[in-house]
Formats: sequence, C-alpha cells, structure tokens
Amino acid sequence: MIYYITGGERSGKSSFAQGLALKLTDSPAYLATARRWDGDFEKRIARHQAERDERWENLEEEVTISKVQTKRSVIVLDCITLWLANLFADHRYDTEAALAFARVELNRAFAQTATWIVVSNEIGMGVHATTEVGRKFVELQGWVNQHIATQADEAYLMVSGLSLKIK
Repeated sequence: MIYYITGGERSGKSSFAQGLALKLTDSPAYLATARRWDGDFEKRIARHQAERDERWENLEEEVTISKVQTKRSVIVLDCITLWLANLFADHRYDTEAALAFARVELNRAFAQTATWIVVSNEIGMGVHATTEVGRKFVELQGWVNQHIATQADEAYLMVSGLSLKIK
C-alpha cells in the first residue's frame, strides 16, 4: 500500500503522515532524507525528531532509500523534495540522470513488503524559478511527484493543515 501526501511547505504534511502511520500501526518507521546542509537544517531535523516518541524507529538515508532495512510494516518517507535536492546535487544538476535514478530507487523501495507513506511538496504552483537550475529542479520534482502519484493507492493534498483526498 502506498499513501502519497503532497502540498506546500508548512501545510501539515508531516503531521498528517505521522498521524496516519500511527493509525495503521503502533510502531512505525520514519525515514528521513534531509542532508545536514547547515545549522538551520540541524535545527529542523532536531524539531522533527522531537515530534516522534519511542514508538518510532528513526532512520536516515540521503540517497539509496531502497537499501534501508527495517522490520517495521509502515514507513513514513519524509520527504521527497529534500531527497531530490540530494540527488540533483549528486548528479551535478542533470535532471534526466537524477530522474532516472529516482524512478528506479522508488520502484525498488515500493517493491518491499511495507506500507509506504510518502511526503512530498508541490513546488510548481507558484512563481516560476528565475534560474535555470531552479527551473530544472521544479521539473524534476513535478515528474517524480507524478511517478509516485500514479503508483499510490491513496493520495492527499494538504492545504493549511487540512487534508483533501485526491485519489
């Protein structure tokens, strides 16, 4: 089973995903993809970790999410956007290479026996990026979001802390 949760920044995606996970199991796993870029990200990571209690298994993986090992039956993958930023940088801002890697890696992860709750961002709904790299990243994010959405059993759009089931 794949649940896909998307929306804008600070729209309530992670809270919704965690609540859903706890409805499905008493012992979920949380797979964080953030790279520790700077002090701000360190604070953000610490805040997210503080939101989860002892019921959670905390996992971290910046690139090869399919290689993460857990015996937990429900995995919250948070978030695709930060994961794609890692891939995009590692592939030297080559959209096609990052997209190909992302699709293969997601397919491998989703083939595992687990329920996935995937958190992503809708970043293409605002002003167009002013740089070539920015535009390429928006395209990458959109294509990966579509890839996940087509495989998802259920999909939700988060707006102002409210969920709207879209699939």
